[in-house]
Amino acid sequence: MRIVCISDTHSLHRRMPAIPEGDVLIHAGDSLGQGTLENVQELNQWLGTLPHRHKIVIAGNHDWVFQEDPDSARAALSNAIYLQDSGVEIEGLRFWGSPWTPTFLDWAFMLPRGEPLRERWRVIPDDTDVLITHGPPKDVGDQVSVGFKCQNVGCQDLRDRLQQLSVRAHVFGHIHEGYGEYQLGKARLVNASTCTARYTPTNPPIVLDLEVSGDKP
Repeated sequence: MRIVCISDTHSLHRRMPAIPEGDVLIHAGDSLGQGTLENVQELNQWLGTLPHRHKIVIAGNHDWVFQEDPDSARAALSNAIYLQDSGVEIEGLRFWGSPWTPTFLDWAFMLPRGEPLRERWRVIPDDTDVLITHGPPKDVGDQVSVGFKCQNVGCQDLRDRLQQLSVRAHVFGHIHEGYGEYQLGKARLVNASTCTARYTPTNPPIVLDLEVSGDKP
């Protein structure tokens, strides 16, 4: 199965590099600019033009309407599967999506580090194949520059839960500077942030090819 990963498009999706064809398109959050219902409607129209048979979207900290008016936002996103602490099975692969990130200033879908986030990660099913979160685990694609220092701002509790699981891939974004592919144990990790630190949508989509039962060797 070919999975095409993007994230953090901030309503600039029509300006991003060409999106490869694939079976599943994953958007790992911050798809919206102002976080409005109108943003969702425009995103949905664009998603409808893409050839991927399945599209999965989770929310991120900029995607306010999914927190403040979830029913309207979900109804407007008719061309994708929306996951929020929920999962879907597609052709034998089990996907799970969650929007939460550690609290930083006053954004959507943020929780304090510690038990509030651990509670969200505990509900990730043990048999998940592809985990989608908006934020990264600690020390993987999570480094930001603060003044003259670099800090790793990912979630330690998410990393701890990830190491309890046997996921084949973990897709996230949130930290634009961390764009790229990583490895943690046997899992492939992808920071799919489309926008750079300067909010220019120039990072190409990242493609994962995962074997599923029935695939040719």
